[in-house]
Amino acid sequence: MNTFGQKLRVTTFGESHGKALGCIVDGVPAGLSIDEEFIQSELNRRKPGKSPLETSRKEDDKVEILSGVFEGSSTGTPIAMVIYNTNQKSGDYENVKDLFRPAHADFTYFHKYGFRDYRGGGRSSARETAARVAAGAIAKLMLKEIGIKIEAGISAIGNIEGLEYDFEYAKRSKMHALDQKREDLQEKLIMEAKNAHDSVGGTVIVRATGVPVGLGEPLYYKLDSTLAEAMMGINAVKAVEIGDGIASSMLRGSQNNDQITKNGFSSNHSGGILGGISNGDTVVVKTYFKPTPSIFQEQHTIDTLGREVECNLKGRHDPCVAIRGVVVCEAMMALVLADMALLNMSAKMENIKSIYVK
Repeated sequence: MNTFGQKLRVTTFGESHGKALGCIVDGVPAGLSIDEEFIQSELNRRKPGKSPLETSRKEDDKVEILSGVFEGSSTGTPIAMVIYNTNQKSGDYENVKDLFRPAHADFTYFHKYGFRDYRGGGRSSARETAARVAAGAIAKLMLKEIGIKIEAGISAIGNIEGLEYDFEYAKRSKMHALDQKREDLQEKLIMEAKNAHDSVGGTVIVRATGVPVGLGEPLYYKLDSTLAEAMMGINAVKAVEIGDGIASSMLRGSQNNDQITKNGFSSNHSGGILGGISNGDTVVVKTYFKPTPSIFQEQHTIDTLGREVECNLKGRHDPCVAIRGVVVCEAMMALVLADMALLNMSAKMENIKSIYVK
């Protein structure tokens, strides 16, 4: 499937080394002010080649809006956006066209379809996430209108975890680090892996503030389960936690329960979600990225005929995909919350009557 969402539906298209990639965002209410500079700024945050901590592939990632916007506002019709690829080096993949790169989707795509685009991974490449960021920017513009703010940052690189989380600092950090005091150690670990022709994983925390009570659809489109699905759908993500996540399984109820006062919840172990529905507290999601599978060390694999061969990669790859994944996590959080906000409008008769009964 290439489409997700219920009321706000996003379809992405394109491949890593194709002519272009993009998205169609359907369900955006008419009259939303579309800030094209903001959309481009979001893509600039995700685009490659900004520092030695990222792939050296340089793409402008210039977004072009094709439809659904007139005189700066959404028209209520599908918003189509395209981003042209301008710096492909498909020849870098010629030597791996008939073999399966370890830890990539080559093996599964080939056996599922009997065919694969070997140029940079084709559709399975993380380059596709540029389209999600463009769509997520539209969702962020919607959420801003109702007071919801989304922020994210790197909490850990490998086993070097941040001890304090400063989301404002993360906006200034070249690697989106949440802990300024641990940033140098985290950056050093990335560069050590890169210099050893290896890679390293990382952890991203994304949060949403200003979320009202009531977002989420029981039982089969819960806010937490949908957020988990959205984050797991990002390339290289292997685990997701909501609120305290795994740590909550080690506590007693008396420790884990968020007690309620007239001023709100006294803690937020739940990550702002109860029974699959937002409770008005900050929504917190932690996402774990595996090490980038593209490494420049000789590895054992097989080819399409089942013969054992050696894999020696070329090309340009991120030593830590989690860094640019920060912006993608924000986009997916925004798209889920915007979709849930639109769905929630029909939850009560009073909402419907406010529109139709004069």
